[in-house]
Amino acid sequence: MKRTDTPSPINRVLYSQTGLPILQNRVYDTPQEAISCATGEVVLVENSKSGLVYNDAFRPEKITYDAAYNNEQANSSLFKQHLAEVADIIGRTIGKESLVEVGCGKGFFLEMLLSQGFEVDGFDPAYEGCNPNVRKEYFHPDLGFHGKGLILRHVLEHIQDPYQFLCQLALANGEQGLVYIEVPCVDWIIDRNAWFDVFYEHVNYFRLSDFSRMFGRVLHAERIFGGQYLSIVADLASLTPPQRDPFDVVQFPSSFGQNLDYVKDNKTLAIWGGGSKGVIFSLLSQRAGFPIRTVIDINPAKQGKYLPVTGLSIQSPLQALPSLPPGSTILVMNSNYLEEIKQMSDKHFNFLGIDDGRS
Repeated sequence: MKRTDTPSPINRVLYSQTGLPILQNRVYDTPQEAISCATGEVVLVENSKSGLVYNDAFRPEKITYDAAYNNEQANSSLFKQHLAEVADIIGRTIGKESLVEVGCGKGFFLEMLLSQGFEVDGFDPAYEGCNPNVRKEYFHPDLGFHGKGLILRHVLEHIQDPYQFLCQLALANGEQGLVYIEVPCVDWIIDRNAWFDVFYEHVNYFRLSDFSRMFGRVLHAERIFGGQYLSIVADLASLTPPQRDPFDVVQFPSSFGQNLDYVKDNKTLAIWGGGSKGVIFSLLSQRAGFPIRTVIDINPAKQGKYLPVTGLSIQSPLQALPSLPPGSTILVMNSNYLEEIKQMSDKHFNFLGIDDGRS
């Protein structure tokens, strides 16, 4: 889908990076495959017309999802708690009846909702399960299928023109209903200097104010999951083209992406987290001359596989921890999981969260 807020010579460039993996959550069977994976450029801009922030160098034809793509976080009890909180928000603001999850992925959240008495159908062409509530196709107007509410969890950041996509969803839903939207928060990325949270695959980077400019009626808006995500409930019938607010501009720090204090200060370069953050952190650390040696992840589907571009092996805690000297420092890619990880390792190591603003 082509953007309607088309690129302009006066769009402000906020941040750029080259050679990032097209799909940071795709794992590979061999180091050679991983190292030779497709890469792309990131040029984050603030659009002069809409005020939205996106990757101006994004090319949708490069994106192909397959069975090797894995962004499942539900192996963590803490993330399951987060999903339970999201279910509560949806239940309170939209209700439990006649819901549609657009882009339901592997269906974990949908199954959770069904187990709690929600009436929900899912749409995702990449779905691999056998739940009859999920259709392996895109949600579109020709289905004649309307829901009281739509659920968009971590979908909108992947869509090249988010406003037009929302308009298409509204059309598919009879120009009615509420929508729950959850996306990463760019203000958190900026405040924490979290350069490891900028990915090629994420086209868009949202603020809460973006949604107040895209919807005339917003029922719920807050930062959740330790501030890393935005949680929005809005009325699809109130969609309006966003207009840039000259008094609400995005500002990236001049040092964004240049500070690598953590890897410079720690001799044992092990990280916990082979997902998106770990992929970018290990890649840019390697380029800066501080290669990561050990990658740990609790997701069985990733263990024994290799990270894109760096070709680093992903190990289970049982594999990796015995090989590390006692007292080694392990950099945790998401400090939300810090205490959970300490408990898993019996606190034998020194753990540091990279997203406290220093990195």
